Amino acid sequence: MSSNKIFQKLIAMFEGAPIKKTMGMTLEFTDMGEVQIRMPADKNFYHGMKGGDLHGGIIATLLDTSGWFTVAAHYNRFVLTADLNIRLLEAAKRQALLATGNLIRPGKHLAVAEMRLTSEDSRLIAYGSGSFTVTSKEIVKTG
Repeated sequence: MSSNKIFQKLIAMFEGAPIKKTMGMTLEFTDMGEVQIRMPADKNFYHGMKGGDLHGGIIATLLDTSGWFTVAAHYNRFVLTADLNIRLLEAAKRQALLATGNLIRPGKHLAVAEMRLTSEDSRLIAYGSGSFTVTSKEIVKTG
């Protein structure tokens, strides 16, 4: 099965997701097959503290999304987030963000990915890891 067909199908699924539209995210796969999720700065997602900046829940969503698409693309299977660990390192400072994922432990039924979130000025905002359950449902039919 061509990775390109899987990437195209995943991008089409992503484009139809309400959360994508709400958060203004974009998804692309690099020539190396790396997932890149981008999100512009948006004051609608700032917490309510003085000086407001991006809410940690939005950061978690970006990391989870990049991990999910990383694993799903590798397996051509739908996956379920089983566990998500996140370390928030510093404020986003109202900048656009880039989330990337990397598969670090493929398994038959459970895969582990690590994810990074960087700001437009290349600061590491957060990183995390996630375990994803691999289902039997294909994204692109092979047979």
